[in-house]
Amino acid sequence: MKYRLMFAAAACLVSAALIAQQPQGGPGAGKGGGKGGGRGGYQPPEGPAPKTPWGTLDLNGVWARPYVPDIERATGGPLPYTEWGKKQFDTYNAEEGDYTGACLPFGHSRAMGSPDPIQIMLTPTSMAFLYEQNSWFKVFPIDGRAHNPKKVPTWFGESVGHWDGDTMVVDTTNFNGFTRLDTNGHPHSDQLHMIERFTRSDLGHIAYQVTYDDPKTYTKPIVSNRTFTLRPDWEIQEYSCEENNRGLIEGRIKIPDYQDSGKK
Repeated sequence: MKYRLMFAAAACLVSAALIAQQPQGGPGAGKGGGKGGGRGGYQPPEGPAPKTPWGTLDLNGVWARPYVPDIERATGGPLPYTEWGKKQFDTYNAEEGDYTGACLPFGHSRAMGSPDPIQIMLTPTSMAFLYEQNSWFKVFPIDGRAHNPKKVPTWFGESVGHWDGDTMVVDTTNFNGFTRLDTNGHPHSDQLHMIERFTRSDLGHIAYQVTYDDPKTYTKPIVSNRTFTLRPDWEIQEYSCEENNRGLIEGRIKIPDYQDSGKK
């Protein structure tokens, strides 16, 4: 399989070389996280998982995450492609127009696998992801409501959440099908259904599990387990990628052609 780490995204993900893939076992297998979480002398705070004033586990904070540029490596084996899905991957060439090179949204899966920090904000009724990557954000209800069938498909999908004991379950559907699961270009369709489980295992860590269910692209669900590490010494920074990027003007970065996209 030819390796396709994308030249456009590689320039953005400057800390990728310092971050190891997480071992697979149970949810949140292994310790550490992106940008050296648990490395370089940093020790996350120790103690029991804190609770909010309203009684749930507290997920608030700035978190380091493991960089996951390749879902296949992170899950420990070949992905279970359908015929359609295998064709989407085999014919993909980032140099012919990766969407991130044109500053289009990464999508939820690829943004969650980036090495930059993420801030989680939790209230009794809502949850928010503040991605440092391009200053994107996502706010969604966690009161157990169902998906809204009237919403249009989006890059990051429509999320709803609920508590399952001490685990926050985030259910995301209604993707537009224009993104990739990871930096290496593994595909998904607009039928993708992501289920994420966040469990504050102790003061310094969140056990994170994500399941990708996309029957058009894969013959069975794909499960990835990671660990987020609390970084109280960090703040998320301003980040900007603009469509008038010099590389676009000079032709080094090509605009993706969605006429032959994975939605067909």
